[in-house]
Amino acid sequence: MSLPGIRSPPAASNASRSSAPSPSRPKFDSNLLRAYMKKLLSSTLAGAAWPELKDKDKVKQWCKEIGERVKERAVEIEPRGFKYMVTTQINENLGQGGRADLVCHWEDSDAVAQEVFANDSLICVCIAFAVRTV
Repeated sequence: MSLPGIRSPPAASNASRSSAPSPSRPKFDSNLLRAYMKKLLSSTLAGAAWPELKDKDKVKQWCKEIGERVKERAVEIEPRGFKYMVTTQINENLGQGGRADLVCHWEDSDAVAQEVFANDSLICVCIAFAVRTV
């Protein structure tokens, strides 16, 4: 089924592509960042409990601290040639289920690392993207 006015671009033919091999581009080590994220989330949130309404800024502080530290570690792993985006979401754990996924279209050298932490009181999802700039 196609929608009127919406068309996909024509597929590129193999003849129009250059036959020269592309230079090898370094890949971001997402496994190294994922291991760091796992330790960071458990050390930052291990004894944490969902705050009372009067302390709601505590969740904002946790999100900001986790996001900044993950970004700093990504820059340490690969200081040049990538842009980094980190999202951190913390929700109260009320026993609800959840499902999240992501789809990306990018170069082979780009990467994503995702880590989830949960305890009886809260659930934290942290996702970090490393996108090649050059």
